[in-house]
Amino acid sequence: MSSAPVHFHALLWIDHSEAKVFHFNADASEQERIKSSHPHQHLHHKANSRAGGHAPIDKAFFENTAKALAAVGALLVTGPGSAKTEFVNWLKSHHPAIAGRISAVETLDHPSDGALLALARKFFKADDRMHV
Repeated sequence: MSSAPVHFHALLWIDHSEAKVFHFNADASEQERIKSSHPHQHLHHKANSRAGGHAPIDKAFFENTAKALAAVGALLVTGPGSAKTEFVNWLKSHHPAIAGRISAVETLDHPSDGALLALARKFFKADDRMHV
């Protein structure tokens, strides 16, 4: 098990198959990947179905992701689809202290890890100035 990150800021990129957590400051970063226990679940919408074709929440995946975020001071949540919103809503009810540290939720497709880290540093450079 790794030691707790020493970085105040974090970026979470999440979809239904994995979460990437970047703990960082201006000079250094640490990355952690968390995999879903059922990442290849494909859903098909059926006519007149009440289910709506939504995947059930992978509670273990969300819990493991929350553990990776437990020590963050400020968090930017990103991702391409609905998983980021589902995670934020789940976090509000299961880990409200972590949810309270979310600075923003933004839609991003599948940028490289380097692009994610650059975006996060730029975001928090501007965001931190707003809170001074």
